[in-house]
Amino acid sequence: MDRNDTIKIVLGSVSVFLVLLLLFVICCCRRRRSWRNSEELEMGKNRCDYLEELELEAEDLMCFQGGEDLTVHDILEAPGEVVGKSGYGTLYMASLERKESVVLLRFLRPACTERMVEIVPQIRMVGFVRHPNLVPLQAFYSGPKGEKLLVHPFYFGGNLSKFLRDASDESHRWPVVYKISLGIAKGLDYLHTGLQKPIIHGNLKSKNILLDSNHQPYLSDFGLHLLLNPTVGQEVLEASADEGYKAPELIKMKDASKESDVYSLGVILLEILTRKEPIYRSSSSPLDLYLPTSMRNAALDHKVIEMFNFELLSQSNRQTSITEEGLLMYFQLAMSCCSPSPSLRPDTKQIIRKLNEIGRQ
Repeated sequence: MDRNDTIKIVLGSVSVFLVLLLLFVICCCRRRRSWRNSEELEMGKNRCDYLEELELEAEDLMCFQGGEDLTVHDILEAPGEVVGKSGYGTLYMASLERKESVVLLRFLRPACTERMVEIVPQIRMVGFVRHPNLVPLQAFYSGPKGEKLLVHPFYFGGNLSKFLRDASDESHRWPVVYKISLGIAKGLDYLHTGLQKPIIHGNLKSKNILLDSNHQPYLSDFGLHLLLNPTVGQEVLEASADEGYKAPELIKMKDASKESDVYSLGVILLEILTRKEPIYRSSSSPLDLYLPTSMRNAALDHKVIEMFNFELLSQSNRQTSITEEGLLMYFQLAMSCCSPSPSLRPDTKQIIRKLNEIGRQ
């Protein structure tokens, strides 16, 4: 065998090895189906943003209460169904096959988040928050290309916005909506006063309040802005303005505050009371564009009673009734939360005391 034949055999062997190696890599990639495939396709569509985050990071999984026995394999191989999307990520209802349970996976796009080394303290802080009215963080996964994934329990009652606009009799019953109102206030109070370092929610809205099958409310998305880069965090604030929840002072100020959270809570209370959207996109008058403004104008015209969801009265019985006076007190509380002046808004402790008083009516 001459030298040329030997070279050809060697090159041929190398070519076969490379082909086999390529096929192996392809097979490995295809094994990771489910939610991850969707995100890789999505990031491919936005490649310009994704290329900014190609610097590799260490793969890591941080587990908290309720997620102690989760593994990377459990999370990456979980078949998922998209249940929500935003500019900074995607929500999946995913099945953990080994645990035979359903979780909510929140994927954060690499270009929208800070690097792991910068956000580990914030992740740990949010991961240790536990309260009956807050959605707990059970685990946090970070991938080698900057992808980040939050693991939460899944609540089958949907969100408050959908609940209020469905034709369900439950959304007309005062005991149900009162329980939801008080639970939201208690959850927000814990974020503001129950931790060593308060957490400002910054994106409180009815779509971010999840319900279980017993209509227990859970605030989601708290602390999320701590993981996003400043540009995206500001975009989240702007999005809340477009949906009618942004406090007036945030037009001049960039950072959310306890007072701006209370304003958002007031809008949610008005939603519960009236079953109306927080912003009237079809309104011909700028004075009636936002729900707090239209309610304030109705009060000045002595027509505020007409704005209430009076099925709250008719659906109640003697044991669980609410009076018209009680609804007016609820309205006054909501409007005080929506005061144009932050200093005139009640704090969360005062809100809970007032709700307890209303509950005794």
